[in-house]
Amino acid sequence: MKKVKIILNGFEESIPEGLSIQDLIQRSGEGDPNLIVEHNGRFVYPNQYDKIILDHGDRIELINPSFGG
Repeated sequence: MKKVKIILNGFEESIPEGLSIQDLIQRSGEGDPNLIVEHNGRFVYPNQYDKIILDHGDRIELINPSFGG
């Protein structure tokens, strides 16, 4: 299986080619319903997670917002 290298939360990761953002979220074990995702510095709406296929050099940030005070 061919791999691509991305930057996930500031760290280089090697992932299978053809993965979507949704696939990446599932693989990472993220369960926060309020998860915020940035793809190459741009906010991604949850309804787009399965439509964006990751490519070599993409930068992904998975952000868990902290609510409360």
